[in-house]
Amino acid sequence: MIDASVHHQLGTLIAEVKNLREDFRRAEERSDASLASTIRRMDDLFERVGVLEGAMSLTKEDIADMKPVTEDVRKWKLMGMGALGVIGIGGAALGVTFADAAKRLLVLLRSV
Repeated sequence: MIDASVHHQLGTLIAEVKNLREDFRRAEERSDASLASTIRRMDDLFERVGVLEGAMSLTKEDIADMKPVTEDVRKWKLMGMGALGVIGIGGAALGVTFADAAKRLLVLLRSV
């Protein structure tokens, strides 16, 4: 009876050790799969960051090329606004002069 009990306990112990080994193997496989997935995602992120860095450097170059043109357009806008102001003042002066001349002409015609 003692031999059977010992053999039974040894069998149970061996089965438990096999189950633990299987659990460890499955946990290791899940861990490896998770690590591989994380590494893939990190590689994808590194690639995307590289693409973004390249795009940003091109964008910076484009902006640097556009800056002088933008400054020129601002100057032209200010010059245009100044010219419109001068034309407006000139037009007002011309209008006042024409109105005054017309008034004098009417006064002259009425006095005749």
